[in-house]
Amino acid sequence: MVQQVEAVYENGVLRPLQPLHLKEAEKVLVSISPGPADLRSATLDHQFVAYARAEVAEMAKVPTLEDVQQQLSTIKGSMSEFIISERGDY
Repeated sequence: MVQQVEAVYENGVLRPLQPLHLKEAEKVLVSISPGPADLRSATLDHQFVAYARAEVAEMAKVPTLEDVQQQLSTIKGSMSEFIISERGDY
């Protein structure tokens, strides 16, 4: 489960400003980004970014830009037409 919490850096230690639902000595991955004055107004979806990073970390082989370009070049017509055809009717 991904959690996003505000923290304060004091005396060399990050101190969360709310309780964390973690087991004692549980290892976690921490991503640091400076927060705006009001963290709730941030436009970046940190939860999605964390999810995407976790997905990439689990991949056996992370595709290169060239790999992606090669795959995209196989799409006939425009990208929007392809997406619409794959999406189907909603």
